[in-house]
Amino acid sequence: MTRPPPGPWGDAMALPPKRRQVRWWILGLLFSVTVINFIDRQTLSVLAPLIRQTFHLSNTDYGTIVSWFQTGMVVGEFPMGWLMDRAGVRFGLAFAVGWWSFGNGLHAIAGSLGEFRLLRFWLGTGECGNYSGGNKVVAHWFPVKERALAIGIFNSASMIGSFIAPWLVIPVTERYGWRAGFLVPSTLGLCWVAAWWWLYRSPESHPKLTPAEAAYIAEGDAASHAAPPPANRQLLKLKQTWGLMLCRFWVGPVVQFYIYWMPNYFYDVRHLSVAESSYFNSVTFLFGDIGSVGGGLAAGWLIARGFSVKSARRRTLFAGAALCLSSFAVPLLHSIPFAIAAISVVLLGHTFLSANMFAAVSDVFPNAAVARVTGLTGVAGGISGIIFPSLTGVLVDRFSYLPVFFMAALMPMIGILILFATVGDFGRVKMDQVRS
Repeated sequence: MTRPPPGPWGDAMALPPKRRQVRWWILGLLFSVTVINFIDRQTLSVLAPLIRQTFHLSNTDYGTIVSWFQTGMVVGEFPMGWLMDRAGVRFGLAFAVGWWSFGNGLHAIAGSLGEFRLLRFWLGTGECGNYSGGNKVVAHWFPVKERALAIGIFNSASMIGSFIAPWLVIPVTERYGWRAGFLVPSTLGLCWVAAWWWLYRSPESHPKLTPAEAAYIAEGDAASHAAPPPANRQLLKLKQTWGLMLCRFWVGPVVQFYIYWMPNYFYDVRHLSVAESSYFNSVTFLFGDIGSVGGGLAAGWLIARGFSVKSARRRTLFAGAALCLSSFAVPLLHSIPFAIAAISVVLLGHTFLSANMFAAVSDVFPNAAVARVTGLTGVAGGISGIIFPSLTGVLVDRFSYLPVFFMAALMPMIGILILFATVGDFGRVKMDQVRS
C-alpha cells in the first residue's frame, strides 16, 4: 500500500470524524458476519434436545456431530487461510460465507445422524474462514495499538450471535418446526455476501480512505505491510507459530463446550425446558461480549500508558485465564442463577483472553502471513475441537458433566503458559533469518 509521507496528513488530529473513518465501517462488516457465523453454530445447540429426541441420539452421538464440525474446521483452516492471503479477503470472505450458508441451509433436510455429521463437516470447512479472513482485514486496516480492540469488537460478535440465536430460532421453530430454524441464518449469510462484495475494497484502492487515515493505519508498522509473503515452510519452523497453535489448542474448546453443550446441560441436569435452557444460557454470552471488548480496551489502555506490547499481552492473557477458573464452580452450585453467573465469568475471561491471543498473531507475524498463521492456529484448535466434544459425550454418558467443567477451568491457563514460553517479547519475527 502506498502511504503518504509524515507530515500534517499523518497527524492523528487531521483524521476525519470517527463516523467517516473507513476502518470502523469495515469492522462493522466483520462484526455482522461474525454474528451470523455464531447464529449458525448456535442453532444446532439450541435445537439439540429436539434433534436428539427426533433421531434418538445419545450424548455421545451428539458429541460426534460437534466433532465432525471441528473436523471440517481443521480441513478447511489452512486452505481458507491460503485463499485469504493469495486471492484477497474480498473474494475469500465472500466465498467462505456463501459456502457455509449453503451448507447450513441443507441441515433443514437432514434425516439421519450420518447426514448431520456430513453437513456439520461442510459447515466447518467454510466457517473457519471467518477468523483467518477477519484477522487479516484487521491487520490491514488497523494500527498495532488498535488491533486488540478491533479484534475484540469483531470477536465480541460471536457472543452476540450466540445470544441472539435462541431468540431468533426458537420462535421460528415453535411456529414452523425445528427444520425451519436452520434457514434463517443461511438467508442472513447470503445477504451479507452481497453487501460485502458491494462495499469492501482493500486500503490500497478504497475510494473513501483519506491520506490521513492511511498514514494513521500504517503508524509504527510500515515494515509489516512491505514484507514479502513468507513460505509455509518458514512459518512452520518458528517456535512462535507452534506456540500460538498450542495456545489455541488448549483455549479453543472451552468456549465451544459452553456454546454447544449448555442447552443440553440445563435441559438434562437442571431440568429446564428447551426454551428455558436456551434463554437462560443466552444471558452468559452478553458477558462474553464485555470480555471481548474489554480485553482489547485493556491492552490498548496499557500500551497507551507506556507498557510494552509484551507486558500488555501477558497481563491481559493471564487475567482472562484466571477468570476461566470459575468453571470449577459451575457444577457445584445448586442455584441456577449462581451457575449462570459463574458461566458468565468464564465467558468474560475467555473472550478477554481471546482478543489478545488473536492480536498476538499480527504482533508477531507480517501481514502477508497473518491469515495463514491464524489458519494454522485454527487447525490446532480444530484438532482439540474434534477430541474434546467426543470426550465430553463419553464422560457425560458414563460419569457426569463434573470432569468436563474441571477440564474447561484449567485448559486456558495451560494454553497461555505455553504461549508465554514460546513468543518471547511478542516482537515481529525476522523472516529473512529463517531458511525456506
